[in-house]
Formats: sequence, structure tokens, C-alpha cells
Amino acid sequence: MLRKFIHILFLPCSKATMLMEKRNAKAISRKEDWQLSLHIKICKWCRVYEQKLKILDDILKRKLSQKENDEINNSDIQDFKDKVLKKLDL
Repeated sequence: MLRKFIHILFLPCSKATMLMEKRNAKAISRKEDWQLSLHIKICKWCRVYEQKLKILDDILKRKLSQKENDEINNSDIQDFKDKVLKKLDL
């Protein structure tokens, strides 16, 4: 009951996952960071989501850093980031 109240009062899971994605794209405010940290401490599903997000991000970074992927240039990466930010309305 208390956990459900905290989810409603502080931050719903949908907002928490959006903040995790936003944090990967750019910096989030201190208030958002505090809310997200509190939410992750009480929500096991969002903790798991955050772990999976970190794993995927690490895999993507490693893949992009490999010299075999020379066909991907910096402008392609920036275009991809811009599209993600646009979809997140940032």
C-alpha cells in the first residue's frame, strides 16, 4: 500500500522510464534525478529496466566504437541522437 502511494505521489513508472531515457540523451534536472532515484529504490521493475538500459547502452557504445563500423560517421550518430531527442520532445 505504501509503495503504491509513493508511486502515485512521487513518480509513476511511465515517467521514471522516460526520465531514464532522457538521462541517457542529456542531463536531467536535480529534481528529476532525485525523483528518479527515489522511484528506483522502491520499484523493482524500474530497477530491472534501468539495468537492461545500461547493458544495451554499453553494447551500442562498444559497437559504435569498433573500427569495423567506419561506415557510421559522426554526422550519422548526431542525426540519430537528434531524432531520439525530437521523439522525446526535448
